[in-house]
Amino acid sequence: MKLGLIGANMGDYLYKKRIAIPGQGKSGGYRTMIGAVVGSKYFFLYMFSKNSKANVNHKEKLALKELAKSYIRLDQVTIDNLLIDGELVQVESMDE
Repeated sequence: MKLGLIGANMGDYLYKKRIAIPGQGKSGGYRTMIGAVVGSKYFFLYMFSKNSKANVNHKEKLALKELAKSYIRLDQVTIDNLLIDGELVQVESMDE
């Protein structure tokens, strides 16, 4: 996403990004809804396969926007505590 590879900016820190399934490409892969300040903070909020659902509905989009805003507002101490408590899970980048 730092390189501009964003599927869709949904507004209010919410982004949709496609994730490929190895050997199948992005068209049959997953859709993720990510709360983000691009280049700084990223939170995976929701993931679904394209085969099971075409997109989020209006109510889901509104709820995900509120969730994204609430996570983006968290300070690092709170994030660290949520990670320790298991409320959040950190996903490591494969390219770092």
